[in-house]
Amino acid sequence: MKTFFRVFGYAKKLRLFVPQYVAFVLLSVIFSAFNVALLIPLLNVLFKLTPDTVFAEPAGFEFSIDYVTNYFNYYFSYIIKHQGEEQALVFVCLIVLVSVLLTNLFRYLAAVISARIKLDAVKYLRMAIYKKISSMHLGFFSNERKGDLISRSTTDVLELEVSVLGSPKALFREPVQIVIFFIVLFMLSVKLTFFTLLVLPTAGGALGYIVKKLKKKAILSQESLGRILNILDETLGGMRIIKAFNAREYVNKKVDEETNFYRKVNLSYSYRKELGSPISEFIGIAIVSLILYFGGSLVLSDQSSLDAAQFIAYLAIFAQIISPAKAFAQGISSVQKGIASGERIFSIIDAVPAIRDKVGAVELDGFHEAIEFENVSFAYDKERVLKNINLKIKKGTTVALVGPSGGGKSTLVDLIPRFYDPVSGAIKIDNIPLVDCKVDSVRQQMGIVTQESILFNDTVFNNIAFGIESAREEDVIKAAKVANAHDFVIELEQGYHTNIGDRGMKLSGGQRQRLSIARAVMKNPPILLLDEATSALDSESEMLVQQALFNLMQNRTSIVIAHRLSTIQHADEIVVIQNGEILERGKHDELLEKGGLYKKLSAMQNT
Repeated sequence: MKTFFRVFGYAKKLRLFVPQYVAFVLLSVIFSAFNVALLIPLLNVLFKLTPDTVFAEPAGFEFSIDYVTNYFNYYFSYIIKHQGEEQALVFVCLIVLVSVLLTNLFRYLAAVISARIKLDAVKYLRMAIYKKISSMHLGFFSNERKGDLISRSTTDVLELEVSVLGSPKALFREPVQIVIFFIVLFMLSVKLTFFTLLVLPTAGGALGYIVKKLKKKAILSQESLGRILNILDETLGGMRIIKAFNAREYVNKKVDEETNFYRKVNLSYSYRKELGSPISEFIGIAIVSLILYFGGSLVLSDQSSLDAAQFIAYLAIFAQIISPAKAFAQGISSVQKGIASGERIFSIIDAVPAIRDKVGAVELDGFHEAIEFENVSFAYDKERVLKNINLKIKKGTTVALVGPSGGGKSTLVDLIPRFYDPVSGAIKIDNIPLVDCKVDSVRQQMGIVTQESILFNDTVFNNIAFGIESAREEDVIKAAKVANAHDFVIELEQGYHTNIGDRGMKLSGGQRQRLSIARAVMKNPPILLLDEATSALDSESEMLVQQALFNLMQNRTSIVIAHRLSTIQHADEIVVIQNGEILERGKHDELLEKGGLYKKLSAMQNT
């Protein structure tokens, strides 16, 4: 139940809407019960069982059921006595008409409020999931399947919207209707209603057993759907490889196995869920049969105060209870699946980001002196990727990181914008530890260009101005010119307002990389992090991108990861990293003279 109430906590102004919803539901149910109760005077007129005398007029107004009943009997008998039974029939029909109108009016108002609560909760719940996912550190995404995260953000939220957030009618209105109808039944016959209450728990016990089995199946279903979405995401992203390796049948088999499991779980869930309705209906009819027998016996008995018209009205009211009772049972079944989805969603929302602002974190207002690594070590799991790194990068200098693959170069660069935090040691900017600074203020000082050009399915303009809401077109064009991108952009169909497709796939690799550089230029950061920005390009594209990078690096502090050593020969310092340790450092010529690993790597590339 904690998950159930927590979901509704995302509905804004819930405290304002709940009293209104409760009031409208109560009024709609009261008028609904009143409609059925009017069967008694209607039947009395038709069966000519109306009294010959006029009831006494109630003395003073009271807010009670007795006062309303007595006043109705007085006025009804008065019309019969002085205007005839036909006018009494018209009177009852008019009251039924007004009562039905009010019933549906209040039901509509309750439904409108319920929809408002549901849509508010869905909106803020989706935003809570997205904000939490976007705040998580990079290691989180290594451990989670992308498809499962998408499933929790979409299908799980949809399940909550349909079941839990759609449940007020089933879990509140229907029980209220049942209670009010039972109050009316008690007013008609205490003995018969007590008999009814004795046989009802049988239905509740049978349905309760079915409901208990539903939650486990619901969790398995949602997890399987997450795996299906993950396979679909990988298929769409890797379609070229799938076709190149003739792996369609292999992927189809994986999807077939997972969809079969999903089908099996949901069939089992459906069998149990659908069993609730026929069982409750059968038990309901059995109970009605028992009531018919017991109630009929009371009517035939001379000692009972229950007459035929009251008994028929009693049956009609009890019949009105069966439908909400079934809806209540189905609502509980549906909520079980919704709660399973809610638990999956809240496991994401409750996740604690490994990288977050500490209490009292300071704002890093710029970069003035140096970036410094002091005995920095890092490990993804148990084995250390970086070991006791000591490195100082002064403002305005270019430092290149080189070495064999897997040596820890990219990891070292990832520590600077706090994608990860070191397990020991400290990284400082201007002698301030990064862990003492606000994460956003640290990243504000940096521009990043990676080997893979990460672009978005949007226009050229919006990709270059990414994250800058007040970007001017002249600034975007200026950034594109610095990145050697302007010439090819203006040749596109709509220039800077051309959509470049999913991940920029409408452009070549060199064009995508130059847009990434233009985006970094647009941000105008004091620190640049370049992770093998030219390694995936052909010679012509590399030349253009290298020129763009040279333009970008002017008057900035740059940390460059490079496999092609020819691109970093003019760096102020070259740091050679192997097995997580700094093996050599110095300028290009100095390292060649040492005859170490750098010279070996350089010789391999020149052969």
